[in-house]
Amino acid sequence: MFQRPRRLRQSAGLRRLVRETHLQLDDLIYPLFVMEGENQRVEVPSMPGIYRYSLDLLLEELSTVQELGLSAIALFPLIPDSQKNNQGRESYNPNGLIPRAIRAIKQTFPDLIVITDVALDPYSDQGHDGIVDENGKILNDETVAVLVKQALVQAEAGADLVAPSDMMDGRIGAIRKALDAAEHIQTGILAYSAKYASAYYGPFRDALDSAPKFGDKKTYQMDIANSREAIKEVALDRVEGADIIMVKPALAYLDIIARIKPYTYTPIAAYNVSGEYAMIKAAAQRGWVEEKTIVLETLTSIKRAGADLILTYFAKQVAQLGIKNS
Repeated sequence: MFQRPRRLRQSAGLRRLVRETHLQLDDLIYPLFVMEGENQRVEVPSMPGIYRYSLDLLLEELSTVQELGLSAIALFPLIPDSQKNNQGRESYNPNGLIPRAIRAIKQTFPDLIVITDVALDPYSDQGHDGIVDENGKILNDETVAVLVKQALVQAEAGADLVAPSDMMDGRIGAIRKALDAAEHIQTGILAYSAKYASAYYGPFRDALDSAPKFGDKKTYQMDIANSREAIKEVALDRVEGADIIMVKPALAYLDIIARIKPYTYTPIAAYNVSGEYAMIKAAAQRGWVEEKTIVLETLTSIKRAGADLILTYFAKQVAQLGIKNS
């Protein structure tokens, strides 16, 4: 019999009726940059429309975010150079920028889901995600000990999810054990399980002034050519106690999202990273693409590949477009 698939494409109503993938606000997590000071709102040069906020103005931004219907944010700190060192000591200062931000946010917006980055690169004078020895080697176990302290401070401040983004071996298990021992059994872990040594991170490092001072991150972040390794990393993080696993970046790694989907019932997050954001913004500003439609197509593709959650700098923009929850 001759088939006519176009029958179900004839109207917007029919297309909605048989649509397989639905993008909604509850799928989105909004990354935000916080910095010291007061009344400060500084645009990131390589990320048009994205800002670093002092805490007072961050709270104002979050009021708008909640009104738009977004329910989750991820916090990233811009740390002054004077507070950076190789050991990342400021990362576990209970009165540091991120713990203060968590407490203020939770006091003002108790229902907002707060996710916090666990890594040393914003706090390191070397720009690496781990402690560096005298030979330039990134030390794994010594770094994990600091990450544990950082996660505990964030949990104590009220973070809903701590998100280790460093790719050190064994850090998920160590953090889970420490959180449970400190009676933070309800604090979840969003693990950057398949984080690749990607060229798409440049604008993010611009935003936090966290580019490596030497070399690259290829001894701890994953090789861009590998996919089976992602399954291994996801399996390890699940066994160690991850509540959500992450693939980063998203667009160049849609195959990774799709490949790991059959191997886990754990929710999968994908990070629509700064370079992906910047490319769309740049093309839209030049009139080469229509921004609204390409943003929605991009995020839908990530969801279609198998992601349950998407960290995206477009989250607020999507909410302003009128996308709702079902």
